Amino acid sequence: MPPVELLLMLLLLATVIVVARLKDLFAAAMLTGIASLLAAGLFVLMDAVDVAFTEAAVGAGVSTVLFLGALSLTSRREKQEQTRILPIVIVVATGAALIYGTWDMPAYGDPDAVIHHHLAPDLIAETEEKIHIPNIVTAILASFRGYDTFGEVVVIFTAGVGVALLLGGLGLRRHDSGTEEES
Repeated sequence: MPPVELLLMLLLLATVIVVARLKDLFAAAMLTGIASLLAAGLFVLMDAVDVAFTEAAVGAGVSTVLFLGALSLTSRREKQEQTRILPIVIVVATGAALIYGTWDMPAYGDPDAVIHHHLAPDLIAETEEKIHIPNIVTAILASFRGYDTFGEVVVIFTAGVGVALLLGGLGLRRHDSGTEEES
């Protein structure tokens, strides 16, 4: 692993550990935005610029704003609850299963990987002819994966509208209850 990727990975790991240990929810919200930016940096180094852009916009931008909006309706500090073991066991088991599932994957960038022998050559050879767009990545995202990309946009838009309605509705209820007390 190149030194820059290793540094970003270590910073990301340290940030996530600090977020998990924090009791100050404002600091945790800010650090999750930083973790998203670090992840976006890793995606750029792995030549996944489209994923990096989405991570930066949604993970660092929109999510941080939504966290801060939710914090404006709650307290700044986390209430301490008794530690439950079952959720920890489920998370560790899921993580172990995911790691086990990646053991037989080809190395990152391996030219002998299956994807490089079946689908990629056809897409590279036929994209400009079929789509008439010289940039292969743009053609794939806009055409071959058009429904998928549109679906992702619809999901993000729907989530944003839902959160905006929830936050707006809670603000109206709090305002209405304040006027009733004054009457």
